[in-house]
Amino acid sequence: MLKDPVRKYRAFAPVGLRDRTWPDAVIAQAPVWLSTDLRDGNQALIEPMDIERKLRMFKMLVKIGFKEIEVGFPSASQTEYDFVRKLIDEDLIPNDVTVQVLSQAREPLIRRTFDAMHGAKRVIVHLYNAVAPVMRKVVLGLDENGIVDLATTHARLFQELAAQQPGTRWTFQYSPEMFSGTDLAFSKRVVDAVTGVWQPTPQEKCIVNLPSTVEHSTPNIFADMIEWMHRNLARRDSIVLSVHPHNDRGTGTAAGEFALMAGADRLEGCLFGNGERTGNLDLVNVALNLYTQGVAPGLDFSDIDEIRRIVEHCNQLPVHPRHPYAGDLVYTSFSGSHQDAIKKAFAARREDDMWDMPYLPLDPKDLGRSYEAVIRVNSQSGKGGVAYLLESEYGLELPRRLQIEFSQAVQRVMDVEGKELTARDLFALFESQYRTCATPAPRYRVEEQQRGGPVRVVADIAMQGRAHRIDAAGAGPIDAFVNGLNAAIGADLRVLDYHEHAIGAGADARAVAYMELRVGQRTLFGVGIDANIVAASLKAILSGMERAAEESAAASAPAATA
Repeated sequence: MLKDPVRKYRAFAPVGLRDRTWPDAVIAQAPVWLSTDLRDGNQALIEPMDIERKLRMFKMLVKIGFKEIEVGFPSASQTEYDFVRKLIDEDLIPNDVTVQVLSQAREPLIRRTFDAMHGAKRVIVHLYNAVAPVMRKVVLGLDENGIVDLATTHARLFQELAAQQPGTRWTFQYSPEMFSGTDLAFSKRVVDAVTGVWQPTPQEKCIVNLPSTVEHSTPNIFADMIEWMHRNLARRDSIVLSVHPHNDRGTGTAAGEFALMAGADRLEGCLFGNGERTGNLDLVNVALNLYTQGVAPGLDFSDIDEIRRIVEHCNQLPVHPRHPYAGDLVYTSFSGSHQDAIKKAFAARREDDMWDMPYLPLDPKDLGRSYEAVIRVNSQSGKGGVAYLLESEYGLELPRRLQIEFSQAVQRVMDVEGKELTARDLFALFESQYRTCATPAPRYRVEEQQRGGPVRVVADIAMQGRAHRIDAAGAGPIDAFVNGLNAAIGADLRVLDYHEHAIGAGADARAVAYMELRVGQRTLFGVGIDANIVAASLKAILSGMERAAEESAAASAPAATA
């Protein structure tokens, strides 16, 4: 690093908006939300989503409550085009949802984009071109007049192509790309020229999207830029003013919230902030920040853990355990004083009280997490040490949520015995808790009916001392086995998560499988160890089912005795 960085880097110039009003503004209602997970977020993935994963993501976004969803860049690849066509041809877009597609200011790409949307009911079609000085000089080789001509020429093409598809309700959107690095006067000039072509009205508005393509400034300066545009744009009453913050400086959430205070109507971003480089605006953060201030966001995150699992599956990227609101550890207090304060506040709180809890800005129940989970996580000061000993001495690499669950059992033993537990003690407790020796491998066979197709599992098992025959099909052996269990014993079983790894190497290697299961309303783990990975997986499921049955029996015993 340079000792004198000013020789290489320039400070971002402030706007000098002396009569700014945004610092005193209060966000009292939710913005219009646009999810760009399927386009901007998808472009940022090492392996972009295939159609199956994109469809799963789309359905989840609809379920959460997004009414505007950017579904792709149909001129970019055949996969993008085919996905958009699938949504339209199979009538998968709800009537109250508007899909958005993006195109550069290039005629062939625009024509391809409009072709992709043939037959859609409601579409936002998004035009963009770079306007920043560095892009004008280095990439495009155009002066300011050339940039304005580029934008307006293609804005007129939007009108022409939309007129050829009168059955679709079109909304036009324009982004002066790299707005965050462009002088405001020129940004206004380009935007005004585009809206001058489109001639929006208060009844038929267009969208002007101001992207923080690269975050150059502190968020207060970005807010000044938005307020300046909000005040000075022509036809403002006919414009939905949108912002698209990135997170290069780590202040994307602040920039998005400040922009709303400064006059923006709409936010574009991704769930959990996925996006190029350091990511886009995190819509979960902003929505739940509003929620904690008593503002209904219009988005439903009641099952935040399931949403996180789907996003992790579709993006093939983990959500950080310290991620606000959704991370595994965000309601965790390892400090004893924090734990004591939380426990006392829970004891003093009445059901209808306003939420005012130490260290917990939001009620975890609102996001589908129980108080039991909060207390469990917050009381595990030693789970890291437990996990380290089991891995270093016995090769067990426990998933984080299993670490938390098992640490409860460890704490119960330590509370009774009041002594330090050795690695051998911990392993013996682990074997007892998860029945890794007591659960026999079921006799089973797996039949693949056709290559790549469903499989059938036939197995004989013993549950609670009773024998059962499993005979069912599924996408794989685990899926088939779960289907068979649910049918054979009337279980209400789902596999939430699955981890496996080898213990040892060579001929003596064994496989260990960790299954996070939902049995009825209970979430718990099962563990199986075997020389065969399929057998280990089936043992893990049976381990969890036996644990759930014993816990259920123990819970009902006092009532039965009474």
